[in-house]
Amino acid sequence: MAMDRSEVFKWNVSEHRQVLEALVAFESEVQRAAEILIHAIQNGKAILLAGNGGSASDAQHIAGEFVGRYLLERAGAAAIALGASDAALTSIGNDYGFEQVFSRQVEAFRLQAGAVVLYSTSGNSPNILRAAQTARQLQIPVIGMTGETGGKLSELCDVCIKIPSKTTPRIQEMHALVGHILCEMVESSIPKSA
Repeated sequence: MAMDRSEVFKWNVSEHRQVLEALVAFESEVQRAAEILIHAIQNGKAILLAGNGGSASDAQHIAGEFVGRYLLERAGAAAIALGASDAALTSIGNDYGFEQVFSRQVEAFRLQAGAVVLYSTSGNSPNILRAAQTARQLQIPVIGMTGETGGKLSELCDVCIKIPSKTTPRIQEMHALVGHILCEMVESSIPKSA
């Protein structure tokens, strides 16, 4: 039997709260991810971010926070959302296959890249796994943003933030929160002007 709108509202808020409270146990992983990002920025390197669907939007959102600003007025930090270029996605997808749309870009930006942040609620998206493998081969640190199992991606990461949920909407909500927390942790290490 389907829930009515009031029950849907209450259930979603309740489930969100439960996942949020469980997220507190992952502070050390978030701290390690922040250290990787700070190291990349302090060394003049770019942060590459990628995901599919809603996770692509998460990647673009956080890239925008680094390039623009989050809370502090400071110099822009180099960040590239690999899903933002229709031309790159369609040409690579057409010429090499969709599984390589991100890995090819990781390879292309290898000299500029200081970290790769990969979003996959399942941790098993083939194009995300391929991007992680390429980053590992190029010795670029990998931060994974996944659901509770981490999937295959967790084995390819320097740090994997496994949101304690199996529900895609809750995972993505926490990815947004963790992204904002990382921005705030990292932002104070960025010079005030270029």
